[in-house]
Amino acid sequence: MTIHYNPSHQLFHLQTPSMSYIFQALNGYPAQLYWGRKIKEAHPGRLLERVERASFSATPLREDRTISLDTLPHEYPGYGTTDTRTPAYEVLLSNGSSATELHYVSHRIETGKPKLDNLPAVYAENEDEAQTLIVVLADEQAGLQVELSYTVFEKYDALIRSSRIINQGTEALMLRRALSVSVDLPHDRYDMLQLSGTWTRERYIHRRSLMPGTQSVESRRGSSSHMHNPFFALLGTDATEDQGEVYGFSLVYSGNFAGGVEVDQYHTSRAYLGINPFDFSWLLEAGEMFQTPEAVMVFSAQGLGTMSRTYHELYRTRLCRGVFRDAVRPILVNNWEATYFNFNADKIEAIAKAGSELGIELLVLDDGWFGHRDSDNSSLGDWVVDKSKLPAGLADLAERVRSQGLQFGLWFEPEMISPDSDLYRAHPDWCLHVEGRRRSEARSQLILDLSRADVQDYIVQAVSDILQSAPITYVKWDMNRNMTEIGSALLPASRQRETAHRYMLGLYSVLERITSAFPDILFESCSGGGGRFDPGMLYYMPQTWTSDNSDAISRLKIQYGTSIVYPVSSMGAHVSAIPNHQVGRNTPLKTRADVAMSGNFGYELDLTQFSDAEKSEVKSQIEMVKEIRELTQFGLFYRLLSPFEGNETAWMFVSCDRSEALVVHVTVLNEPNARLDRLRLKGLDPDRNYEQVGTDELIGGDELMYAGIVKPQARHDYASVVYRFRAV
Repeated sequence: MTIHYNPSHQLFHLQTPSMSYIFQALNGYPAQLYWGRKIKEAHPGRLLERVERASFSATPLREDRTISLDTLPHEYPGYGTTDTRTPAYEVLLSNGSSATELHYVSHRIETGKPKLDNLPAVYAENEDEAQTLIVVLADEQAGLQVELSYTVFEKYDALIRSSRIINQGTEALMLRRALSVSVDLPHDRYDMLQLSGTWTRERYIHRRSLMPGTQSVESRRGSSSHMHNPFFALLGTDATEDQGEVYGFSLVYSGNFAGGVEVDQYHTSRAYLGINPFDFSWLLEAGEMFQTPEAVMVFSAQGLGTMSRTYHELYRTRLCRGVFRDAVRPILVNNWEATYFNFNADKIEAIAKAGSELGIELLVLDDGWFGHRDSDNSSLGDWVVDKSKLPAGLADLAERVRSQGLQFGLWFEPEMISPDSDLYRAHPDWCLHVEGRRRSEARSQLILDLSRADVQDYIVQAVSDILQSAPITYVKWDMNRNMTEIGSALLPASRQRETAHRYMLGLYSVLERITSAFPDILFESCSGGGGRFDPGMLYYMPQTWTSDNSDAISRLKIQYGTSIVYPVSSMGAHVSAIPNHQVGRNTPLKTRADVAMSGNFGYELDLTQFSDAEKSEVKSQIEMVKEIRELTQFGLFYRLLSPFEGNETAWMFVSCDRSEALVVHVTVLNEPNARLDRLRLKGLDPDRNYEQVGTDELIGGDELMYAGIVKPQARHDYASVVYRFRAV
């Protein structure tokens, strides 16, 4: 058993291999007692200290002034009845007030993990690998019921939480806040780590000490966004990559979110995560319910690296789905930076022929194949082939590519509509808009209103028609702008603030229908690169284009930051041309490949322009990637040197049986007479010897980890070295 209930104290103890999470119903209030390293037994009297505070922290019970919701660590706090901290939920009642108070009613423990209604979620592949606790809370006066869901797996140090809010009264309730999780920690001696940036500079690592007040990350952009990822972690102030306590919070959702930590006047910390309350409300009629997305909480007592590897394995094997979850990914070439909109069938076939000679397995045709799309100012929504570029159609081009020995893939941007399109001229009300307001454009496009069933049906039909028309084995699903004028022509005024979340539910429905209908197609998510790199999208598409910035040196920080939460198997990483199209940098072809091989590998350039020497080098790169891709996609990932802390970066992969390892080291700028130093490896078996591939040298795993190897001396800027080791 992983979930234990003590009826004499109404106490719940959830256990994983190395973690305990404990709370109890204290006078009916669900009070948190402990989250951290695994302990055998829970003693509520010793885990929760209760003292009477000043009168400014009001007490709801006259008979016990040591209980105030303003100081009680609470499982799912509300506002208005003595707790003045950030609430997890808020309901506007018919009398105009929002003062509610939830009390414990009942609970049940189930084997396995139930699905969420219309939302992506972590799943249990076998019922006996997980247990779920459902705790029912209620405010009978308000007619409000909340079901808190907690799932623990026997294998992972993770706790998966979500909330279901139900109107059991006779009058409508207006839900104004519905977070997925709230956790009260006993002190504020933590650092907050977040992944933030912008387009072409996504998921940079930022770490800061907690201060009194609220520190937060959020998106109001209609997607999880380039600006902040729906994740943060709290680290003990002494925590590092390999030691110290770390608490991770990750939201399985792709829309507006809010997460953060409030440090109160008593130096306790309230961490929270869920749908952003900003510009959100949800009308709950009598008998209706609202399901929050789920939050995945991971605890590590061995630093940030262990937390990351827990997320990697959980998300790779129990969030991603389908035949490609456990399959090595094809090496591809994408024509975008080779041709942009200027291509024809002969040019694409020429790239495919060059790719075939080099060992590439898949060609992806990017933007410009449909409507009258010679630039980004028209035709989105008109998913019909542009016969001026492809006169014989997609099926003919796909067969020409396949005749060269490559599979054929295709780019779409199905959520968008161009004002200059046949679809917009026929259905101008199908886009997100507010009646009477201008329709702001970005990249000359608007956003289709996926809260509408007719729009959802159109997208499914239009995309399916194309996918059925040709032997397509890969789809890149793009989304190139954020939401403005967030409104729907079909929703009444009282429900307009539901539009953004209804859009996400509509998108998830569309993705479920399409990916289920085409299970043998590999789908890759994209939003201007990494603008929607989140767990919600990974549920439908097992990989994401990590960033539109394909420069290898920029990617050091982007991919390193992404690895804090997301498995390498989810990251698209390509070799692109020089000077790089985003930053103008000239980086050696070897370095570009060494960085890109730590992801789903491919090329984003014109293969027909390679010299003979470059062709030979690329052919060797592809041969190596085919040898190591099972290790990089399914092995354990260890960060060795951070690009955020110095002039060099290093990381490594270790097979699950610790028999094989790959190490990558990159020096950004060469330095004269650089210091002599050593690179300590991780994750190996200290009792085994390892052969360094390409040499006759045998080195003990203990030496590789504790003494390390001599760091390479760079001979030029942007230099990379790859080491491979095999146990003997």
